[in-house]
Amino acid sequence: MNTKQQDDWPQPAKPSVDSLPPVLDSPKTKTQINLKLPKLSCLPRIGHSIYSATGWCFGMVSLIFGLAVVSAIPVVNLISLGYLLHTSGTIARTGRLRDGFIGIGKAGRIGGVVLGIWLLLWPTRLLSAMRDSALIVNPSGSTGWSVGLWVVTGLTSLHITWAVLRGGKLRHFIWPAPVDFIHWLRSSNKFASARDALWNTVSELRLPFLFWLGARGFAGTLLWLLIPVGLMILASNITSNAGILVSLLGGLILMGVLLYLPFLQAWFARENRFGAFIEVAVVHRLGNKAPFMFWLGILLTLALAVPLFLMKIELTPAEITWLPALFFVVFGLPARLMVGWAMGRANLRETSRHFTLRWLFRLAALPIAFGYTLILFLSQFISWNGPLSLLEQHAFLVPSPF
Repeated sequence: MNTKQQDDWPQPAKPSVDSLPPVLDSPKTKTQINLKLPKLSCLPRIGHSIYSATGWCFGMVSLIFGLAVVSAIPVVNLISLGYLLHTSGTIARTGRLRDGFIGIGKAGRIGGVVLGIWLLLWPTRLLSAMRDSALIVNPSGSTGWSVGLWVVTGLTSLHITWAVLRGGKLRHFIWPAPVDFIHWLRSSNKFASARDALWNTVSELRLPFLFWLGARGFAGTLLWLLIPVGLMILASNITSNAGILVSLLGGLILMGVLLYLPFLQAWFARENRFGAFIEVAVVHRLGNKAPFMFWLGILLTLALAVPLFLMKIELTPAEITWLPALFFVVFGLPARLMVGWAMGRANLRETSRHFTLRWLFRLAALPIAFGYTLILFLSQFISWNGPLSLLEQHAFLVPSPF
């Protein structure tokens, strides 16, 4: 397998030779001595750690909200599925859990832009409310309020545009830096620089890659679920006792699929090949190397998906669809990280665990799969979409209530 995958997140450029710290080569000892910069004192290091941790948490919250908003948009929500698959596949490739937190910095930057715009629009909203009140009380005397609203709106729009061009950090929205703005207006390549910066920002998000990964992951997962879930839907339309047998057959097949499907998704994202969805033997061998981790991955995937069935009881209004999708992302992301970590840990081990240990955790996974299948079957009686809700497998497909 090629160790250099094409779907890795863009890596930072390696430093040039000139940018490396100088190295002195002693002719006697032939040892290299790196010139070290003076260490920061305790307080600046603590302050820097707090600032970094706050920025990371803000980026994580922004990422979750962004995935929730994307998940609420039909077809576009394949991007959110692609991101979840990409995180799982990246951890499965490297074996390090921290590698799954992809794009936190970019999400924090976008979240800062949204927060800054929201704060800057408050004066405009307040002035608009006052203008509307003036129109009700004295329509003929509200001209001044209308003119003031247009002026404030124009200045606010200019401030927002300038803050985004400067980098979109929160401090850029607080202070407009008028001197820098004048210098920017005098520069000759200001529009080309703004165009290039916008293009680089959008290209770094890798939206086409995530969409294509999510689309293929959706198709491969649906092929695995189509037969067992289709039998369960068919059984709901059979009024005779044969419907019970068909439903049991679909449930048994689904239980077997559940034991492998989360890891087949991670293996597909790791290899970035659609054919990886049928490589059950490879996933089975990896499961023999880390049976407990695989059992824990199945437990988190299915257990965290169960509470979300309650959000399908009633149809969510279109304007707040992102709100339940927020819970789908929060509950689905840890499961994806755990599945990828389990596969990554298994890939680092060369030998399989003892026969007894392997079968112990396989048998322990059967009650989990049975419980999830039973709850899934009963969910059709409380869901607003009826038996067709069985196809809404939010544990494996898009993280949304539809």
